[in-house]
Amino acid sequence: MHGEKTASRTGRSVDIPATQPMSSPQEQWSAVDRYLADLLVPSDPVLEAALESSAASGLPEIQVSANQGKLLELLARIQGARKILELGTLGGYSTIWLARALPAGGQLVTLEADPKHAAVARANIARAGLEAIVDLRVGPALETLPLIEAECRGPFDLIFLDADKPGYPDYLPWLLKLSRRGTLIIADNVVRDGAVIEADSADPKVQGVRRFNQLLANEPRVRATAIQTVGSKGYDGFAIALVIGEPRDGQRRPPA
Repeated sequence: MHGEKTASRTGRSVDIPATQPMSSPQEQWSAVDRYLADLLVPSDPVLEAALESSAASGLPEIQVSANQGKLLELLARIQGARKILELGTLGGYSTIWLARALPAGGQLVTLEADPKHAAVARANIARAGLEAIVDLRVGPALETLPLIEAECRGPFDLIFLDADKPGYPDYLPWLLKLSRRGTLIIADNVVRDGAVIEADSADPKVQGVRRFNQLLANEPRVRATAIQTVGSKGYDGFAIALVIGEPRDGQRRPPA
């Protein structure tokens, strides 16, 4: 891609896209993501090292983008979160973004099923100086979530769900158990490149997020919406739900 460069407000060089059309929508989305990140997400050696170590260890490059990571941090700050729960640590990139939003005395519990991913994440979290406030649990979420409830670690102020998509419907009841009135729940990857509208999809990830979205729609204890997104990570989206009722009091509405 050819174009000019100019200095951003942070003093960093920012690409001005060339006037000719991009060869594909994805190229355009990625170029805009780079432009916005250059302007609004300052270079961060710790986060960059987390990405590099994750890639060097062979982890899949499915972590949130830099712009999405900063959005998570902003949402946690807006929420005033003191306790955060994350499902799906991967290499700890989003974990670092979220943990940095916590005030003094804040806590983050993050769950990762894959021991290899967890080892990489643990090193990245330590490099970020956050090991004292991040509690990384290894094992299937449906095994670790009951332990967290038994330990009375909740209720959490913000919950970020970015784990295996077929498991989303089974995780939602636990997220509600670990919530309070006012908890913010954010679920990533709920559009699946638009395949979420395919009711007869044979993809278990698509069917998982379809069931999850329907459960949100039928759940009287939350007010929820979902947003489509495009960017360097392609075409997807996230759901966001605010818990408005006490988790123990809700009864599910019949399907619409």
